Amino acid sequence: MNANEKVNSWQMVSKLATVINLFKTEFPDSVADLSPWLKNPETEKFDDPYSVDLAFHFSRRSYLCQSYCILMQIRLSSPTESAMQRIVKIELSGHDYMGQQWQFATIENRNFQGVKLPLPEAEQKIKHICRQILSLWSNVDC
Repeated sequence: MNANEKVNSWQMVSKLATVINLFKTEFPDSVADLSPWLKNPETEKFDDPYSVDLAFHFSRRSYLCQSYCILMQIRLSSPTESAMQRIVKIELSGHDYMGQQWQFATIENRNFQGVKLPLPEAEQKIKHICRQILSLWSNVDC
């Protein structure tokens, strides 16, 4: 679900602002997009109420990230914000004009997979961002 649709409390606004700031600290040339999904019948069938989706766009192809855009999907334990809501996993994927180039998830083997992987420096930055986000969600009460 587009992140802008999940903003229903000041706590969620604060969390999303922190996520954006964490990403922009590591990748300052990126621009956040809180509505990465189009609203049409084709994409609505993939709508996941347990997911907060946002994208980060680069003005040109990022050599470091091997993509023009990174989609971030934060999978939550419940569809509505509550004191018990936690992150189940974070999934990221890098995209360019050829489609998805790589993917990464904070569960399973925690390795990047795909056709054109980010450079090791970018992989470390992305893993650092994910650790910070997981820490943020587990330490903040709603």
